[in-house]
Amino acid sequence: MALLLRVVLLCGVADVTRSLSITPPDQMMIEKAKGETAYLPCKFTIGPDDQGPLDIEWLLSPPDNQQLDQVIILYSGDKIYDNYYEALKGRVHFTSNDLKSGDASINVTNLQLSDIGTYQCKVKKAPGVANKKVLLTVLVKPSGTRCFVDGSEEIGNDFKLKCEPKEGSLPLRYEWQKLSDSQKMPTLWLAEMTSPVITVRNATSDYSGTYSCTVQNRVGSDQCMLRLDVVPPSNRAGTIAGAIIGTLLALVIIGLIIFCCHKKRREEKYEKEVHHDIREDVPPPKSRTSTARSYIGSNHSSLGSMSPSNMEGYSKTQYNQVPSEDFERAPQSPTLPSAKKNRGQRGGTCL
Repeated sequence: MALLLRVVLLCGVADVTRSLSITPPDQMMIEKAKGETAYLPCKFTIGPDDQGPLDIEWLLSPPDNQQLDQVIILYSGDKIYDNYYEALKGRVHFTSNDLKSGDASINVTNLQLSDIGTYQCKVKKAPGVANKKVLLTVLVKPSGTRCFVDGSEEIGNDFKLKCEPKEGSLPLRYEWQKLSDSQKMPTLWLAEMTSPVITVRNATSDYSGTYSCTVQNRVGSDQCMLRLDVVPPSNRAGTIAGAIIGTLLALVIIGLIIFCCHKKRREEKYEKEVHHDIREDVPPPKSRTSTARSYIGSNHSSLGSMSPSNMEGYSKTQYNQVPSEDFERAPQSPTLPSAKKNRGQRGGTCL
């Protein structure tokens, strides 16, 4: 009995005189959406024997376990240092202005996928030391969801209704609903109500209406709308014929344009060649003076071969054709022999 009492007393003393400790968090795993703020708790109590300076340190262990733990924020010597880790610089802060009060919790703002990992809070006040870990998971909300029909919306056809989010962390849950008419989904579709794709077979006009698709994961949801109009089959033969005729007309027009351009270029080239040939082949015109002189010379030679009987008629007809400008110019008189030569001729006559 005395021994049992002694053990109980010792245990009580140990509880009273225990050193620094951290209160276990309510959640050991925290999930948040990208862009949100994560609150990481770290509340501690100090024992009566803990008299040393208070030091608080938060570390991040990446999920791949291939990188060393990174210090992301530190409190030491009554100062806060939050520029240790570049990836979280400016995004991690202590939630309390008085850390000595026993609250070393932090907020991580504007969460990114690179922030995923295990965060460890270490509190030291000699001789007491304590630490706790919490796992942070960052997920992406579904967003940019698009609903569309894959196929031809005609009676009797097979096609698919698709719901595709642009982004979103797995696992994703889908839910289809009909918002118009009877608001009842076709019985054949019920098995695919939670699928991203609904396969429609042998479509009927009863399938027409407005549908919605909601995409969800653990951190958020997104929705898109779809209007389905199942119509009678179109005249495909007429559509094909119209397309062929349109294509042929386009080809004819293009051919005419090319032909006209080619013809115009040929005409321009021909005009340039003809103009060039004319300038090279035509000799320069003769002067009017030389023409008149040659004309007079030819008439003089003709006169020498004519008899006195027809001289009168010729002179009346031919000389009247000589241009007046050239005819007014009298021909130069022949050079008279020198007097010396004439005296010689005379002396010879006397002899």
